[in-house]
Amino acid sequence: MSLQRLWSRGAIYLVLTAFAAFYLMPFYVMLITSLKPYADVNITRMWELPRGIYLDGFLEAWRLVSPNFKNSVIITVPAALISAFIGSINGYIFAKWRFRGADTLFILFLVGMFLPYQGILIPLVLTLQALKLYGTVIGLILVHCIFGIPITALLFRSYYAGVPNELVDAAKIDGCGFFGIYRWILLPISMPAFAVVLLWQFTTIWNDYLIGLVVLSTPRLAPINVAVQNIAGSWSVEWNVQMAAALIAALPTVLVYLLLGRLFMRGLLAGALKG
Repeated sequence: MSLQRLWSRGAIYLVLTAFAAFYLMPFYVMLITSLKPYADVNITRMWELPRGIYLDGFLEAWRLVSPNFKNSVIITVPAALISAFIGSINGYIFAKWRFRGADTLFILFLVGMFLPYQGILIPLVLTLQALKLYGTVIGLILVHCIFGIPITALLFRSYYAGVPNELVDAAKIDGCGFFGIYRWILLPISMPAFAVVLLWQFTTIWNDYLIGLVVLSTPRLAPINVAVQNIAGSWSVEWNVQMAAALIAALPTVLVYLLLGRLFMRGLLAGALKG
């Protein structure tokens, strides 16, 4: 390797390392603050490492947010699975069962991705009240499933567009109908796309704060992000507990990415995120 190339590569790694360090600074502060006792939490020493490993902040945070952690699991897992399944059916129809006006309808689907949540809160609440679902976990799951339809349909449509039409035509000749083609042809090869969609939906639903706060106004039923916010008192904040609770709230999404990371990359390379 020439000296010039060695210097060039070293400069690139130096810049990347600097950007990575800058990106990880908030996480570093969160971690070391959560491992400090409350008496050692001070803005003038916020960058200093803890003098020991204190887990009292994590224990107290878990005591406060564990019921809401369970609520988030109950909300997120079924909502992500149901919205992924609905998205796969929609993507299948838009990609392989073309009909008159399909492009226009698909564009209308995509409009849903650009609607700000704040602009639809009032009609959302009124609709849930009319359906007797306001303030219930089922109502919140329904909301996340509906809000996930545009993006999940887009991802699956892009993925299924890469499947040869001849394969679908051959299945039709063999007697497969709408659901037969989906079940025996498309579903077995959809795992990478499902990984991408499930990761996207899991992260979006788990990290949601606004919809969970509005739909589930009862703190007992609220998801974990609402509980983390509620830990902050009106007059003082135990920052070590707050940071520990934030890390607990972030842990499931990290684990899901680690578990589905290989399928996620296959889905990306297979075109699940193509426009």
